[in-house]
Amino acid sequence: MKTSMAALCGIALSGLLAACGGHSSADAGTTDAAVAADPQFVADNDAWRAQRREGLLKPDGWNSLVGLHWIELPAHYVGSGATNGIRLAIGPEKLGMLQQQGGKVFLVPEPGVALTADGQPVKGRFELLSDHAEAPTVVGFDEGKGQLTLIERAGRKALRIKHADAPTLTGFGALDYWPADPSWRVTGRFVPHAPGKTIEIMDITSSHQPLPNPGVVEFERGGSTYRLEALEGEEGGFFLILADRTSGHESYGAGRYLYTDAPDAQGRVVVDFNRAFNPPCAFTDFATCPLPPPENRLDLAVTAGEKKYAKPKPAA
Repeated sequence: MKTSMAALCGIALSGLLAACGGHSSADAGTTDAAVAADPQFVADNDAWRAQRREGLLKPDGWNSLVGLHWIELPAHYVGSGATNGIRLAIGPEKLGMLQQQGGKVFLVPEPGVALTADGQPVKGRFELLSDHAEAPTVVGFDEGKGQLTLIERAGRKALRIKHADAPTLTGFGALDYWPADPSWRVTGRFVPHAPGKTIEIMDITSSHQPLPNPGVVEFERGGSTYRLEALEGEEGGFFLILADRTSGHESYGAGRYLYTDAPDAQGRVVVDFNRAFNPPCAFTDFATCPLPPPENRLDLAVTAGEKKYAKPKPAA
């Protein structure tokens, strides 16, 4: 899926929290006898969590976001200086001029400023290909510590800025999880929709986009059946965006994400809620995260996976 995942608008958040209720989860320190009996399960989850943290700490990962700038005019100066129409939080005082022409976006580098496009030095005007293209353009600045890319959301274009010195990256805190619990690794059933079906997904900017919706994943918990509308994932698997009764309480208010492998020949699919994780907008204000559709707001407390992130307090 090409749509990027990235503070939830008041209307969407209030609706989501109302749907998700206020039930609390079990204490994170609770010891589960079943877990203690299966150290390999715990080890596998620990490895996944370590990989998750490593990804969030990449110098060009989600936590390196320092800006999201919507392109409103035919031309904008870009840079960290006060006279720029698009003012960067980190970067050269003057980076260049952004131009919109014929439905395309171009960047004219500021003389004397070293920029790269897809790793190659650039001097003159060049086109920026958005995240809807097969190979989006990545502009490097500050000797590769900064990145500028073009994104498109519901017909609007914006510059997404990343930097290795982002405070959300250099001051990244701890991730908190419920104890690994094998009972939350469930085998569900994939029920396909008719080919070509889509589902309307809203993101935190209140933009709506129809995304391919291959089917629904059904699973059972406590004698009840629950359903999650699935989006296309990787290698035939699914991407699930869900909210539950912990959302806005123990877990992040805008919901969580979860990937599955492809279903088997009988349509069985493993849904491991221990690997439910926060969207990028739990960590940064500059992501455009898709929100759970109404169908995926579960009347169930999913006490597994990643809890809400507590942002570290700035140093005095």
